[in-house]
Amino acid sequence: MAAQLDVLAEGYAQDRVASTVVLVRDGDTVIVVDPGMVASREVILAPLAALGVDVADVTDVVLSHHHPDHTINVALFPRARVHDFQATYLGDVWEDADADRALSPHVALMATPGHTDQDVSTLVSTADGLVVCTHLWWSADGPAEDPFAPDADRLAASRRAVLDLSPALVLPGHGAGFVPGPDTPR
Repeated sequence: MAAQLDVLAEGYAQDRVASTVVLVRDGDTVIVVDPGMVASREVILAPLAALGVDVADVTDVVLSHHHPDHTINVALFPRARVHDFQATYLGDVWEDADADRALSPHVALMATPGHTDQDVSTLVSTADGLVVCTHLWWSADGPAEDPFAPDADRLAASRRAVLDLSPALVLPGHGAGFVPGPDTPR
């Protein structure tokens, strides 16, 4: 059986900024990806409640990178393990971990430096195919060149690595999901 994925909040980056926030359920593992900036906490909490998920049910939180627009609401999930590019954190325990690691049978993290040197993408095997939650793209509309990327070549290499996985859908850091195609910036 594949993981179930729901977008809790579709991000944007214009005169205001919000991260794309995603819920993934894979058996007993309940993951929230990038609980960052949104107009209000209810933007995250209301869809969770509508899906029958309480904050105490969330077992894991993934931070794609450490910018506040992707991390600011992590404390909504006090029981969850928090994962980033280098470790898993729970309470006062810091456990070093490789960036590339499995979180459950159908969910894994993959090092994808680009937007920052410390980015990870979340790979979710769903009934509809592979979905990648990532900040390698801000949105389907761009920008083609990330203005914050410290190394354009690393960004391009990570984008190619993700596209080589043939994802059915990419959920970018600040926009609606898109199906990658020949015009997807590489």
